[in-house]
Amino acid sequence: MTTQIIGIALLIGLFAGVLSGLVGVGGGIILVPALILFLKYDQLTAQGTSLAVLTLPVTLFACIHYYNQSKVNGHPFDMKLIGILALGFIIGGFIGGKLAIKIDREVLRKIFAVVLFYTGFKMMGWDLVIFKWIKNLFS
Repeated sequence: MTTQIIGIALLIGLFAGVLSGLVGVGGGIILVPALILFLKYDQLTAQGTSLAVLTLPVTLFACIHYYNQSKVNGHPFDMKLIGILALGFIIGGFIGGKLAIKIDREVLRKIFAVVLFYTGFKMMGWDLVIFKWIKNLFS
């Protein structure tokens, strides 16, 4: 591994970590595209790398910090909900991993892009604006 690749990987990890701690995103939204764009990984390898990075040791420190701060701010985590979500995530991750290996990598990349696009579109509230615009065209 070259010094340049190590530097790029550290910067990607730092950026993803900051965004993860700041707004709760980092893995799929930041790591996967960054690995594809800057390190020329294919979609499947980037997804697998992202999953491996987000294992317990990486997220544990951010989670502990958030938990401690959330108690201070009066917004503690709902541990029951976390347990239920984690169970679903484990099962869903296993199923998704099996499906990802069977899907053509280019198709998988397009599915990933659509999910990112839809999420961003929805978060910005643009879906309602477009829907109203289309509705007005036919009114």
